[in-house]
Amino acid sequence: MDLLDLPAADGTAEAYLARPASGSGPGVLLFMDAIGLRPQIQEMCDRIAGWGYVVLAPNVFYREGSVAELAPRVDLRAPGGREEFFAEAMPRVHRLTPDLAVPDIAAYVQALRDLPGVTEGPIGVTGYCMGARLAVRAATSHPALVTACAGFHGAGLVTDEPDSPHLGLSAARAEFVFGHAHEDASMPPEAVDALGRALLEHGLIAANEVYPAPHGYTMADTSAYDEAAAERHFTELQALLARALPA
Repeated sequence: MDLLDLPAADGTAEAYLARPASGSGPGVLLFMDAIGLRPQIQEMCDRIAGWGYVVLAPNVFYREGSVAELAPRVDLRAPGGREEFFAEAMPRVHRLTPDLAVPDIAAYVQALRDLPGVTEGPIGVTGYCMGARLAVRAATSHPALVTACAGFHGAGLVTDEPDSPHLGLSAARAEFVFGHAHEDASMPPEAVDALGRALLEHGLIAANEVYPAPHGYTMADTSAYDEAAAERHFTELQALLARALPA
């Protein structure tokens, strides 16, 4: 996987860049899951780029190490492999606090807009697992720029903390699409309902649905993969971008 270097708030972050056949189009930031940048994320970026977008996926864990250093050493499809990896990965997820993430997001947004071939104007964001939180924070901290925001099998979108992602939705102007995982402890039914109420309260156009699939359903390199749900997510994401950020 060929990577480029981006300026970030506290150093340099590696990132994967995918372009459409034309070489140019509206910009989309893809926020990875906790597993990190890897061929699976590359394939997802490439597929979205095929719809006419320039897609940038940063290594949001750049403070913790390089993409190569943080890559899984186990087969995530094997019994117990995914669980083994997450025992190692979750501490760095928790260390990426909002006070670190928000300045990073600003840097990623600027880096995307500065890329040759990214058309002037609004951008889109999509995120997976903990990346869904980052996507929402991008939409709420850059409301004039982000017109499309998606999150799939998102985690912690609603918490009891004063900086819960859903509490910033009053500032957002994007159209939102959420595809939650079924029986997901990181986004239980009451959290999904609270998110829906916040979206409605602030007059945002949004889909807030639960897919009959486990957490991580989009990731074909793990045991959580659910093909039907993954394809549904691509369909919903493509439609969102076509509406809110036409290529």
